[in-house]
Amino acid sequence: MKEFKIRCSAIGQIMTNPRTNKAKEAGELSETAKSYCKMWLKSALFDRDYEFSSKYTDKGITVEDSSIEFAAEQLGWGMVFKNEEYKENEYLTGTCDLKLSNKIIDMKNAYDWATFPLFDDVPPNDHNDKQLQGYMELYDKDEAQIVYTLMDTPEHLIEREITSAVYKSGLDEMPAGFEEKIIRNHTYSDVPEKLRIKAFPTIQRDREFIKAVYQRVIECRNYIETLKANL
Repeated sequence: MKEFKIRCSAIGQIMTNPRTNKAKEAGELSETAKSYCKMWLKSALFDRDYEFSSKYTDKGITVEDSSIEFAAEQLGWGMVFKNEEYKENEYLTGTCDLKLSNKIIDMKNAYDWATFPLFDDVPPNDHNDKQLQGYMELYDKDEAQIVYTLMDTPEHLIEREITSAVYKSGLDEMPAGFEEKIIRNHTYSDVPEKLRIKAFPTIQRDREFIKAVYQRVIECRNYIETLKANL
């Protein structure tokens, strides 16, 4: 069986701490970390990949290329392309979104205007910085940045939103302008471009944090061995 390594996008899950002081003092993994290890082991035992999908991930995948092009134009990156180079070391695996000459970029696409973090001072998900630390380690970069964009929602997802709203309403006939309102809430050609991009402050590589991640990976491997022993 392959050895456990943590995907950069999941570093935040194993780095959560136990809720009780007793568990912390005993050096136990958090329940979140344990759950991740259990799912990883099931995937390895059954030789199956866990695939999570939602309307949020569907949009992110669909608009990925256009969002990179939009961000490059707005932030002056020049011509850039999505990174396809997979990396791994003894403890980490991952493929970052963009690898510029001086830093890693992680692209995030808000699902709609309401979830776009226009006024946030820090990224909405505090696991994102941990993910970037992993990428900086794998690609040997000292800086990284999270960039959010607000792109038009693809037509098939807008249609899904309309269908869902009709179903939830329980009405036989929707009010006039119903579909137009949903379409307007998911398309943004009338919004100034500067309001559709949010580049969070660049973060620096933290080698001490990565040492802690490596140690946690070892602890996860030990926990996985106990799970295997009890099969």
